[in-house]
Amino acid sequence: MGVDISDLVFKEQVSLKGYEGRIMAIDAYNIIYQFLSSVRQPDGTPLMDASGRVTSHLSGCFYRSVNLIENGIKPVYVFDGKPSRLKANTIRERIQVKEKAMEDLVIAKEKGDLEKIRSLSARISYLTKDMVQEVKDLLDALGIPYVQAPSEGEGEASYMCKTGLAYGVISQDYDCLLFGAHRVFRNFTTGSRRKVPGRNIYVPVSPEMMNLGETLSRNGVTQEQLVDIGILVGTDFNSGLERVGAKTALKLIKKHGSIEEVLKEKGQVIENLDEIRDIFRSPSVIENPEIKFRSPDSNKAIEILCDEHQFSRERIEPFLLSIKEKYSEGSQTSLDGF
Repeated sequence: MGVDISDLVFKEQVSLKGYEGRIMAIDAYNIIYQFLSSVRQPDGTPLMDASGRVTSHLSGCFYRSVNLIENGIKPVYVFDGKPSRLKANTIRERIQVKEKAMEDLVIAKEKGDLEKIRSLSARISYLTKDMVQEVKDLLDALGIPYVQAPSEGEGEASYMCKTGLAYGVISQDYDCLLFGAHRVFRNFTTGSRRKVPGRNIYVPVSPEMMNLGETLSRNGVTQEQLVDIGILVGTDFNSGLERVGAKTALKLIKKHGSIEEVLKEKGQVIENLDEIRDIFRSPSVIENPEIKFRSPDSNKAIEILCDEHQFSRERIEPFLLSIKEKYSEGSQTSLDGF
């Protein structure tokens, strides 16, 4: 979900080829949910192994990581920790949306509406603790580092970008800009496509970079004011003001200078305002996370993917060889290169 400030954000199309040697912090939960939603069978059900266990997250993580590494990019996955108490309403709303989708899915199956079944199935994605651990185990086998954030993964990933530990953040959400990430990359893969809503048509999607500096400059606001704009629109930690979108919020902040003056004029209150601001301005982070790349343990990766979950060895082994060769081109343990 996140904050919708897309109308204000400066974006430019990019290519994976332009970022060889760069470390990218990946918003792990964001991208894993993307895999759970998009990596599915023709009837809309997620990929599963012979025991009926979902494997979409493993498939997506493996092939996306391989895609990045083959392009010379060094991925670091950042996982969410304990969510803020202010996120409780958002989490509850997400659960309600899934429950409603499950009810509608029953009706769609009764009617035999295949398109509706596929659409609704994609909305029902649950990420369990076991699935998260499976992804971490796979990353360990692939030699890809990950960071366990104390709270918001986006906050940790953005901190890594701000402090130079990472060049950019890979996430579909705009929240990372509120957390201060200099560069946020969306659709960051080759050969990506998305489905046209309501139609069985897919269109190509190009990678794009959202630049924080350009966004602030072109809108004539500070980073602090961008946070206030996001809060007016609504974040994962508050519902925002009614009928206030990004462009309206921008006008209000530029007119009044701060959210306090906006609220005073409108006679409204945003509860926990200072706490919400602090979440974005001073997120709880690990200041010096260990980031070490290693050559993949092919046997372990095959054990996880092929022996445990019945992935095809013929498909997996060439990719493992490819990334092992990529690692061996440079140092295997430093940040200067693979």
